[in-house]
Amino acid sequence: MNLPVRISWRYLFARKSTNAINIITLIAAFGVAIGAAALILLLSVFNGFEDLFLGLFNNLNPDVRITTTKGKTFEMDEETLRGLYALDGVLVVSQTLEETAGFLYDDKQAFGRVKGVDHRYAEINGIDTMVQDGSYDLHLPSRKISGAIVGNQLSIVLGIDPLNEFSPLTVLMSKPRPRGGGMLTSGRAPYIRRNFQPAGIIRSQEAFENQAVLIDLEEARELLSVEEGIVSALEIRLAPGYDIQDTYDRIQEYMGADFTVKDRYQQENSILKLMQVEKWVGFAIVCLMMILISFNLVGALWMIVLEKKRDISILKSLGMTRRDIRGIFLRVGLLLCSLGIGVGFLLAAGLYILQKNYGLISLPGMMTEAYPISFRWLDFPVVAGTVLIIGFLASLLPAWRAQQIEASIHEE
Repeated sequence: MNLPVRISWRYLFARKSTNAINIITLIAAFGVAIGAAALILLLSVFNGFEDLFLGLFNNLNPDVRITTTKGKTFEMDEETLRGLYALDGVLVVSQTLEETAGFLYDDKQAFGRVKGVDHRYAEINGIDTMVQDGSYDLHLPSRKISGAIVGNQLSIVLGIDPLNEFSPLTVLMSKPRPRGGGMLTSGRAPYIRRNFQPAGIIRSQEAFENQAVLIDLEEARELLSVEEGIVSALEIRLAPGYDIQDTYDRIQEYMGADFTVKDRYQQENSILKLMQVEKWVGFAIVCLMMILISFNLVGALWMIVLEKKRDISILKSLGMTRRDIRGIFLRVGLLLCSLGIGVGFLLAAGLYILQKNYGLISLPGMMTEAYPISFRWLDFPVVAGTVLIIGFLASLLPAWRAQQIEASIHEE
């Protein structure tokens, strides 16, 4: 350990002549610790929400989703489907047709999404296992009307009871405009109206379809007044044991430039980007708080400089340069920050363990009972580096003041 480092260590940890300086130094270290812990915990909460949503995407989003780059729908023929199934790694292909619609049930109304699905849709994400009230049945051969599976949130808004066979769910879909852009014929309703029997409700709050109504694909085509073979997306489940990226690339090459092929995470790219923006905006706000806390550090270092004024003069007389003196007090500031970082990380780890095991902060009414939280080890060097940079900048002024002290003290 060289001399400037030893002096810095002693200046920080040795008992000061005035007890107030010790108290100010402890307050500065405690402030840095609180700031470091806040930064780690903030990032950990955002990490927890990100992991939570990624888990939902894993369960509910298809492995691959294909949409057209030209408009909202496209025609899917049997030859293209056979070609997709022929690709290595493709296990199940499901056709879907989706649009915004209005819903009526008894005296209640709501807007949501109607999604037409084929008979293989449940093989994509296992959504049939999430139906707790009723059953996953879109055909109801014993009834005169087709079945519908209603998402949890929509069922609450409309007050749907699947056991009530006398109250159908009415779906309202806007009629397409006549060719040439003309007006609808006077006296005719501007929408298509069709009744469905609620066959089941998706009670899981984690379901992506909790604001949608699932109906049979052919029924959806009739509602939207589109021809046979029209779909809005193809949803694909990949076979296990195949390289996901290679299979994804093969699908993209097969479909061509007129189609957008997205993997599970790309389907929610906008949400993930928004979460990253929120995460680092929150980080920046806490960094501003750290800058305010750093004024305690400036005050503590300034008091140490005033107390060690005579020592600095003697050290200069013994040959220490202004740069050496400046380096001593910069090191004192960095050592103080390092101490605060260490204590802050321990504090954050303790709170993390308590939240993980006991759920100190709850999140009522959401898909998880307690605030999700997750450590990522890369966050620790990021936070440590940020706090050290703030500490270094805060130490510059006291260090500059220390180097200005003359080599000798004149007694009056």
